[in-house]
Amino acid sequence: MKSGKPPKAIRKMKIDVKENVSLRPYNTFGVEAKAAKFAAISSPEQFQQAFLHLQKDEPLLIIGGGSNVLFTQDFPGLVLKNEINQFEVTRGDSSQVKIKIGAGENWHAIVRRTLKEGYFGLENLALIPGTSGAAPIQNIGAYGVEVSDRLLSVEYIELGGNSLAEKTCENCDFGYRDSWFKRHLGEFFITSISLLLHTDPQPVITYPALKAALGLKQIANPSPHDVAVTVEEIRRSKLPDPMVLGNAGSFFKNPILSDSNVDKLKADYPLLPFFPSAEGHSKIPAAWLIEQCGWKGFKDGNAGVHQHQPLVLVNHGGATGADIHALAKRIMDGVEDRFGIELTPEVNIL
Repeated sequence: MKSGKPPKAIRKMKIDVKENVSLRPYNTFGVEAKAAKFAAISSPEQFQQAFLHLQKDEPLLIIGGGSNVLFTQDFPGLVLKNEINQFEVTRGDSSQVKIKIGAGENWHAIVRRTLKEGYFGLENLALIPGTSGAAPIQNIGAYGVEVSDRLLSVEYIELGGNSLAEKTCENCDFGYRDSWFKRHLGEFFITSISLLLHTDPQPVITYPALKAALGLKQIANPSPHDVAVTVEEIRRSKLPDPMVLGNAGSFFKNPILSDSNVDKLKADYPLLPFFPSAEGHSKIPAAWLIEQCGWKGFKDGNAGVHQHQPLVLVNHGGATGADIHALAKRIMDGVEDRFGIELTPEVNIL
């Protein structure tokens, strides 16, 4: 990819860069922080133009729906909000459908739209907050499906670059809530993602909680719509609506331990839940660990732990990002002291 100044046509493009902008409307925790400079981006060309406003050594932050970030202080540089919209369908000869989606599109809206138009495969990922461009960064996943299972490629621009680049799914180095993009934050701007879906329903219902919920509804052969509705019901029963109670969903990753370490823990904690992960390893629910330490429903001032889902930290109104971060550190220390397990935040803390 070439670097240097953008082409003349791009250099002449105007973009509205505001100063001293409140970031409260742009993060689902609803905490107050200010950006020294802020601009909304609706095209790759606008991003290239906005990049010209970045001074040497000035920090840059790119946000989508603000659902995976905790601001603990003002941001001293340029914040760019990705608002690129696109929904382009290419049908194959079989039941496969390629869909190119703008990075600024709301993720749950995309899940609903694909279902409505008869393109299946995203139903397990319903009601996950954020934008499509953020999905591959975090490798979002829920109820037995990760976005990497459906992803074909990611289109992006390197900072200072003049042209679009693309990484295929195989080159994104995906892991559990991890990717090449997450490890290189601040070096690129995602413009779109391409997904491979199907017109032939292939529901994934292996996840225990989803399978049990469908069983209670006596749905033996669920449609993609059944799966999506059930996933939404489960999520709403456990997770607070950020529009009502500030939060960023799951704050911590579920730790992955070797099976030998799991066996040692089970000797002391026979009820320890675990699920097979990579070969020779198992995933431990962070929510269980946090609840065993007595944090479920805990409240310190206006920062707290959700009463139904201890994996979710919440802003009861008026909490600062520093308040929530301090609570997170106390929880991490408590879990490590009791279980010897180090929790890792899933949320980006700034």
